[in-house]
Amino acid sequence: MDQCKTAYRTHNCGELRLTEAGQSVTLSGFLENFREVGANLGFAVLRDFYGVTQVVCETEDMVKAFKALNKESTVQVTGMVRERDSKNPKLPTGDIEVVPSALTVLGKCRHNELPFQVNRSREADEAIRLKHRYLDLRNPDVKKNIILRSQVVAALRSSMIDHGFMEITTPILTASSPEGARDYLVPSRKHPGKFYALPQAPQQFKQLLMASGFDKYFQIAPCFRDEDARGDRSPGEFYQLDMEMAFASQEDVFAVLEDVLPPIFAKYGAYDTASSAPFLRIPYREAMETYGTDKPDLRIDLTVTDATALLADCGFEPFAGNTVKAVVVDQFEGTRKQIDKLCADVEVQAGNKAYWFRYDENKELVGGIAKFVQEKKEAVVEALGLTPGCFVALSAGKLGAAQKTAGVLVKMLGAFCPNHMKKEQYAFCWIVDFPMYEIGEESGALEFCHNPFSMPAGGSEALKKAAAGEIDPLSITADQYDLVCNGIELSSGAVRNHDPEIMVEAFRLVGLGEEDVKAKFPAMYNAFTYGAPPHAGIAPGVDRMVMLLAGEDSIREIIPFPMNKNAQDLMMDAPSFVTDAQLEELNIKVTAKEEE
Repeated sequence: MDQCKTAYRTHNCGELRLTEAGQSVTLSGFLENFREVGANLGFAVLRDFYGVTQVVCETEDMVKAFKALNKESTVQVTGMVRERDSKNPKLPTGDIEVVPSALTVLGKCRHNELPFQVNRSREADEAIRLKHRYLDLRNPDVKKNIILRSQVVAALRSSMIDHGFMEITTPILTASSPEGARDYLVPSRKHPGKFYALPQAPQQFKQLLMASGFDKYFQIAPCFRDEDARGDRSPGEFYQLDMEMAFASQEDVFAVLEDVLPPIFAKYGAYDTASSAPFLRIPYREAMETYGTDKPDLRIDLTVTDATALLADCGFEPFAGNTVKAVVVDQFEGTRKQIDKLCADVEVQAGNKAYWFRYDENKELVGGIAKFVQEKKEAVVEALGLTPGCFVALSAGKLGAAQKTAGVLVKMLGAFCPNHMKKEQYAFCWIVDFPMYEIGEESGALEFCHNPFSMPAGGSEALKKAAAGEIDPLSITADQYDLVCNGIELSSGAVRNHDPEIMVEAFRLVGLGEEDVKAKFPAMYNAFTYGAPPHAGIAPGVDRMVMLLAGEDSIREIIPFPMNKNAQDLMMDAPSFVTDAQLEELNIKVTAKEEE
């Protein structure tokens, strides 16, 4: 049976060809447009999920019937297929047209004016698009991203099953736990004063599955985090390809993803080239030194050079006593106006100023801060490998700030200089050997850098030495890794700390004792005391993957019903106030309300 044949249609609007000429057909869809040529002639465009078909009205009654309808009304048309005199090679159905004998209105559009023209909805204001998302999704250009998402999820699921993984769903209502972001809390009606939390990730549950004797787990997991939006992060909820393997190492996890992802990116991506296994592996500290970021875009061939010893004492005040980083671009053709804009954009993104000078065709240092480096000209040219026509961008500050600014410079200069960026490819890499600990920016105290459940390199011995003051805790690395593609972090993963004694040692360094560990992670701690297998995992973000594959800059373009940047669903009017009766039943009192 034809999958599109239903009680309302014999064919879909993208299906008819010359082979159907002479047949009587019934189509159903949305009235995209109607153009009246005369009293006895008009052209309608009918659109459904599959495509569009031209309908030609050749009687006064039929012209009146179509003319009476507002655009986007849902209609059923029965008529005869015939060959078009004026064919449209841009359409799959461009060789035929349908001459209607009957028109039935299935769903009348009651609005004379639409909030936007459907087939140009992407040009409309985003707030209007989100409020009328059901109309926005009728646009084939918008719909194709959702179709792509479905195809990619199906391909991921199929590939994971082929690799021996079992799909298991984990709870949505769970306990609040300190995993790095704010929880979404759900009040309990039956237990006054207590709250569930929506999971930031299925982290603990998937590790518990490994302790339960399951060997390879995965799911397309919904995750919930109360955090601000970014271009590559949707507020509220997102989905990830969550996976975990028992009796597995970092290498085993890498092998799975290096086999699963490249074929999917090559098949469904906007670019047909993707990195093949093995992906480049870059230690975290090397990434920060070489690229100024732990999310390098390897399509860009620019790198960062440390220029502290070279320029810190050049007399330019922002360099004095600071780390100085340089990014050298050969064959640079930017104008002064373009350079000023670039520096302004860098400052907005990095929160730190950028500086510059050129080495011109006459082998002179000119522009920007050139006067401060003239006395070191020969050393600068040699150390930075300058050739005539080079542009040198610089950052300065404490190490982290200088690195971050240099990383933004690499990204922006790569985008500005086509000869330094091979854009049409998917360039993967692994960032490995992350620090286990860091000094918190707000607390000033030792904190976990990434994931507290990761296995520290050196195990308990390294932790005990750090506790005894024999080594710096900041020198301890962890078996943690990030998967990065085109400058976007797709995923974080780790070899897990499955030994409760090592877990207690790891938490003791950040000021939490064994009782704290038991209280915060009771299920996992107790499960591990029964003998857990070594295990490792990762969870690539599905939304970010599809965003990359679709070639979109905003993650909202690939989510069926996204929130706006303020975590509001404008279509459903969420979040919204609830009644006093609902609050009373949950034993909740609201002390402050947002102004309406």
